[in-house]
Amino acid sequence: MTVSTDRTEAVAETAAPKAGLIRRLLPVAAMGAAIAAFFALGLDQYVTFDALREHREVLTGFVADHALLAVLAFIAVYSIATALSLPGGAVLTVTGGFLFGSVLGSVWVVIGATIGATGIFLVAKTALGDALRAKAGPALRKMEEGFRENALSYLLVLRLIPLFPFFVVNLVPAFLGVGLRTYVIGTFIGIIPGSFVFASVGAGLGSVFDANEAFTLSGVLTPEIITALVGLAVLSLLPVVYKKVKARRE
Repeated sequence: MTVSTDRTEAVAETAAPKAGLIRRLLPVAAMGAAIAAFFALGLDQYVTFDALREHREVLTGFVADHALLAVLAFIAVYSIATALSLPGGAVLTVTGGFLFGSVLGSVWVVIGATIGATGIFLVAKTALGDALRAKAGPALRKMEEGFRENALSYLLVLRLIPLFPFFVVNLVPAFLGVGLRTYVIGTFIGIIPGSFVFASVGAGLGSVFDANEAFTLSGVLTPEIITALVGLAVLSLLPVVYKKVKARRE
């Protein structure tokens, strides 16, 4: 009886980590299935400026007749697209400005993007982040400590300067142990300037459609706008510089 009991306990102890791993990976598998369904159903063809031009009257009419429902639907779509790291984030941001104006469009975009980014952050943190940090070497641990010490400033820099894809910036903090509160604040504040730029472009998109002209995003991030974003990023690093200077003096 003792041998049988010991074997049962050993099997249970072996199965428990596997069951925990499966539970952690279920959200990742669900996201993968949703991404595959998105492309299999051809939904990507609706996240284009040609589709926006074609369905312009339907969308603007829906916004006019069902303002609150339109806002909630837009935030939900933007959140899901961000959480699944689907292509077309810039198109959706411009669409927000087109449908709701530059200011309100920016607000709904920032809310939707923050919700979606928080969702993928939590999935990455629970499914992979904790396990990776547990097995991390000294180099990664040192980088994690440095990032966490000035997490908000670094997050603002990553959000403000469009050097890295949005989904990459969503994932990296999860692997470096950034807290949820810091992540949400850094994401929300950091994406406001860029969202406003693209939403403002969308607010004037109607005249482009009226003139039957082609539209691309190639000229949105002008040198002046990039310079302004870099300037904001530099300002967000001032607390880090201050801490280092103060530490040296002490």
